[in-house]
Amino acid sequence: MTAATTRIVLAKRPHGVPTDECFRFEEVQLPTLADGQVLLRIDYLSLDPYMRGRMNAAKSYAMPTEIGDTMPGGTVATVLESRSSSVTAGEQVLSYSGWQTHAVADGATVRRLDPAAAPVQTALGVLGMPGFTAYAGLRNIGRPTAGETLVVAAATGPVGSMVGQLAQRAGARAVGIAGGPDKVEFLRAGLGFDAALDHRAPDFREQLAAAVPEGVDVYFENVGGGVFDAVFPLLNTFGRVPVCGLAANYNLTGLPTGTDRVPALLAGILTRSLTFRGFIQSEWAATQFDDFLAEVAPEVAAGRIRYREDVVDGLENAPEAFRGLLAGRNFGKLLVRPNA
Repeated sequence: MTAATTRIVLAKRPHGVPTDECFRFEEVQLPTLADGQVLLRIDYLSLDPYMRGRMNAAKSYAMPTEIGDTMPGGTVATVLESRSSSVTAGEQVLSYSGWQTHAVADGATVRRLDPAAAPVQTALGVLGMPGFTAYAGLRNIGRPTAGETLVVAAATGPVGSMVGQLAQRAGARAVGIAGGPDKVEFLRAGLGFDAALDHRAPDFREQLAAAVPEGVDVYFENVGGGVFDAVFPLLNTFGRVPVCGLAANYNLTGLPTGTDRVPALLAGILTRSLTFRGFIQSEWAATQFDDFLAEVAPEVAAGRIRYREDVVDGLENAPEAFRGLLAGRNFGKLLVRPNA
């Protein structure tokens, strides 16, 4: 079988918000399968904030996407043809095929999915990298315990929603921060957070202080910016801050203006014995991902851990959906169905 793919490649590096000129659509013929390879039809593409960093040329934890390369991303795909002994045609698999409609992959690099165990797209969200990010950050850095208070921003997203629910299962209070009344209501009624706040409210700082009368023991950092400014003074002695993401900064084109607050930050870390630890989930994936699935998958199947998805149809809509993700316009785990 021969096949073509429509793909989106990085056309130029963005300066600020990625414009349409940063992306180029291409249709290319895929190579004939070699031994061990599989031909995939991409059913779901995951859009995640880390992709914005990969568009830059700056040094980071992963190599930047090169100009002309397919935009990276996790995918769930159906095997159309297989020359691999471990995967057969018709199966659905987790792969890292990026922003395209079809792909050829090494059969050894894909993971078979069981649609009977969970909807396959959850391998990109609640039971995939985002869910594991929450699990690993709490298990290794945040370590919430009974009676403590945890705060998490971007709380309706796939990482934040899992953070709050896992914290509650450890006996902690979960305070979620999101943008807009619909998201706040979902945190309260849909996910059962102990408190939920809208960071766009004019009295957000006052609401946050009232919601954490005994201070904050764990702040799971997904956003940075003004939310961090509001949380930092409320951190208790020995508070822990897993630094997962800084979404408010990803489109900045220079250093923020204003007073240099680094001395005050360092003084607070020193005098309150705070722990700040940046992390990338991959550092624990080899040793803890199986534990994550064993603990969390049954809870998801039973409905005790809940999630929400935001699905966009059509690969052509991926760039605008990605811009919306960086602006906080998505509501839940953002997925694209490239072939829909």
